This record gives sequence, structure tokens and C-alpha cells, in this order.
Amino acid sequence: MLGGIDNNLFFSSFAGFAVLGVLIILLRWAFSRGDSLIEKPKSIGDEGEYGLLRVVATPANHIEGEMLRRKLIEHGIKATLTQTKSGPRLFVFPEEVKVAEAILKS
Repeated sequence: MLGGIDNNLFFSSFAGFAVLGVLIILLRWAFSRGDSLIEKPKSIGDEGEYGLLRVVATPANHIEGEMLRRKLIEHGIKATLTQTKSGPRLFVFPEEVKVAEAILKS
């Protein structure tokens, strides 16, 4: 007996609050908006909408762009080929722009 109160009743009332707290957390997680397991549809952007990446080549089609991208990868430069509103573009990071342009000219 804890201060004249039945211990079973005292502790079971706190267990109800704990269960209610777990249910609140579970329901907030289940019905929250935000991260989804379903992938968002891809959108085509302008050349300036790709963060740090800079355009080094404007191929006529994706086949030509993939050939240029593979050439850069063979020389150890990370390159990304993507479709923009202006057509396919080959992007690299700013510190590799000059090297990539030299490789593509050769």
C-alpha cells in the first residue's frame, strides 16, 4: 500500500496513459504528411536548376550524350546526362569543367 492507495489501481492507471501515448505517436506517424514511399513524377527543368552541376556538352540526342558521358567516366570524371527543357545536356561539377571540356575536344 502506497500512502493509503491500492498499488494495483495506482500503477494500472499509469499503464493506461502509457498505452494512450503509444497510440497517439503511432497515429501521428500513420497519418502524417511528408515522406512518401511512392516516387514523385520526374520533372524536366532548365539548365540552371541542377544545383552545382554545370553544362559541358549539348549533344544532339541521348545516344551521342551517352557516348560523351562514357568518355568522361573513362577518364575518371563524374558526369550526368539528363533531359532538360532545351534538350539533352551533359553535366559535371564546377571544379572539373575545364578538364571535361579539354577531354571532349580531344
